[in-house]
Amino acid sequence: MTASRPARWIIAVGGLALFAAFVSLGVWQVQRMAWKHALIERVSTRAEAPPVPAPPPAAWPAIGRESDEYRRVTVRGMLHGGQEALVQASTAIGAGFWVLTPLTTDEGWTVLVNRGFVDAAHRDPATRPDPARGGPVTVTGLLRITEPGGGFLRDNAPSDDRWYSRDVAAITLARGLAHAAPYFIDAFSTTAVRPVDTAPAAARPWPVPGLTVLRFHDTHLVYALTWFTLALMVAAAGGYLRWQSGRAARDRHPIVPERGHSA
Repeated sequence: MTASRPARWIIAVGGLALFAAFVSLGVWQVQRMAWKHALIERVSTRAEAPPVPAPPPAAWPAIGRESDEYRRVTVRGMLHGGQEALVQASTAIGAGFWVLTPLTTDEGWTVLVNRGFVDAAHRDPATRPDPARGGPVTVTGLLRITEPGGGFLRDNAPSDDRWYSRDVAAITLARGLAHAAPYFIDAFSTTAVRPVDTAPAAARPWPVPGLTVLRFHDTHLVYALTWFTLALMVAAAGGYLRWQSGRAARDRHPIVPERGHSA
């Protein structure tokens, strides 16, 4: 039993739509793969380069993700621990908070410094002695672009001092910071903070610096091959159905050779 003509048209249109959708998804994954490879190369090159001075106010209008993110920078100034903001974080060593602390540079402008990670037990500054408090420090780290809005499917709530993303503009406004940079710095180290080591949690320096993720998942090729394979399967199924339809038509209307006439 074969499908009626309207049914065959519906199957054909549906098959073409699926084929086009799978091909489009495959092409999109190829484009994402190219973008991801460019990102990985850009991050690796910038993060491993010698540090340069953090961009001063004159350079702020030109700061952008493509041109500056993950650039290794250094800055000197005074940290203001009493104005820190805790931003919810999930890291390789657990869940907790990023500690974003304003730093007033020797030139007089301000930049937020992500000094690192603290767990819930150390969110109160009183639980983590800060050897960097009270004196000038030199911070070396990665320039990061602001993360406006929120994260973890939640919006930032400045009025309640609840932060789910490192939204530079919102945090500087909530803290009343003037002349603040439009970026923040993920600290690798300061003059008073030791690098991350394998010491037990009780002996770790808090905040724990150096947890910036510099390795990115790159599974786009697998997804692209999956979508292209599905497109080929749809095309093969369409070809098979067309062959079956033609075969059924030949069975219904066989071609009978003409008989010759006797002389």
